[in-house]
Amino acid sequence: MKTLLVTGGAGFIGSNFIRYWLQHEPGTIIINLDALTYAGNLRSLDGLCDPSRHQFIRGDIRDANLLHSIFARYAIDAVVHFAAETHVDRSICGPRDFIDTNIMGTFNLLECLRQYAVAHPAVHLHHVSTDEVYGSLSPDEPPFHEGSPYAPNSPYAASKAASDHLVRAYHRTYGLRVTISNCANNYGPCQFPEKLIPLVISNALQEKPLPVYGDGRQVRDWLHVEDHCTAIGRILTGGRNGESYAIGGSNQVSNIDLVLRICAILDRLQPRPGGALYADLIQFVPDRAGHDRRYEIDASKIQRELAWQPSHTFSQGLGETVSWYLSHLEWLLDADHSNQLTDCRTPQTAP
Repeated sequence: MKTLLVTGGAGFIGSNFIRYWLQHEPGTIIINLDALTYAGNLRSLDGLCDPSRHQFIRGDIRDANLLHSIFARYAIDAVVHFAAETHVDRSICGPRDFIDTNIMGTFNLLECLRQYAVAHPAVHLHHVSTDEVYGSLSPDEPPFHEGSPYAPNSPYAASKAASDHLVRAYHRTYGLRVTISNCANNYGPCQFPEKLIPLVISNALQEKPLPVYGDGRQVRDWLHVEDHCTAIGRILTGGRNGESYAIGGSNQVSNIDLVLRICAILDRLQPRPGGALYADLIQFVPDRAGHDRRYEIDASKIQRELAWQPSHTFSQGLGETVSWYLSHLEWLLDADHSNQLTDCRTPQTAP
């Protein structure tokens, strides 16, 4: 691949992927398209190993004319599509942005690719999605896998499910070369502070309550963002056309246990004054509307077909992540995002 278009490349996962790809694929030029909404940050791209091979374009995937101009200008070999609205709480408060970006934005991209593929039939789209499209597991149900039925429970998950279906339909109807991945919850450096791990760290350091939804026993599978990037790399270079791949970290942890782990790491690395414990700041709040109870991923397909394995244990990865935020306090404290988790516990009534 000589030229790679990355949508959403100033976001958390997209920026980590660009960093990874430039390090491991020295012959590739990356075109990075990002609208720089609230969650996009060009600082996440500081210190790239070879910035001359990275070109940033500020723009929105909902702008079809812009997308057409990019495909007309560059000889794009592959597209990695990260650009999306991703925060469930925000989708409960304001679902329209999720429909516009995740569905219509993906549709615009597919339409451009469909036309571009007439002259460039080998162009490959990799669509990055989420395990939330599968809904919620009961305590005894087996993990999600590529054949699990879609049953999204939030506007965010529904919008991602719709985009998955569009990508698959364009493959089947128009012969577009595509792959899809559905990943577990990501964690690591450069994540926007509304997400659980950086939110807990930020609140703790500011001596603010650590909000935990409901009883805190919701279980998530946690995947280090660098492991996610290596998985996408394997799919780009060896994934089968038209296939989807479930990517998990094999780290099933309840929300309350995760918060307690973060508190314990902070107690060790940056103790509170007077010997108080960060766990004393935990505050249970009313549960989020439609909150899924449990996620878990069976990643055996990508392990078997593409020889991928996560390289981070959760204890190692979480410790390194907390340390990264402690050494980059400006990332957490430039703006006050401490109330994001509790702003949207219930849907707002439309006017």
